Amino acid sequence: MTKATLTFRLLLWAAILFAVTMAVLPHPPHMPIDRFGDKFEHMTAFAVISALAARAYPRFPLVRIGERLSFLGALIEVVQSIPELHRDCDIRDWVADTLAITVVLLVAGMFRGRRKLR
Repeated sequence: MTKATLTFRLLLWAAILFAVTMAVLPHPPHMPIDRFGDKFEHMTAFAVISALAARAYPRFPLVRIGERLSFLGALIEVVQSIPELHRDCDIRDWVADTLAITVVLLVAGMFRGRRKLR
């Protein structure tokens, strides 16, 4: 494993930890990005996580990365349905997560394809 790969893996897991923590806090702190709306926050978080995952696991199939990250988004929504968290489970959030994952991984796939041609 290269130093760059290790760095991306650490960044990936830090980003996942941050996103999950923010998702399950009963009253998350206000962030500057809040003004753009909940779906934008979801898409930004999962776009960053997807980009990091594609770089952190360069030999792992992007389809598998996508399905696992989409499952993480769905799992977050299930956890948010716990009444004690005072959060809302919204399937549209999961759709936004999955859309961001798909777009980023399609772009990552184009870059991976270009590297193989060299």
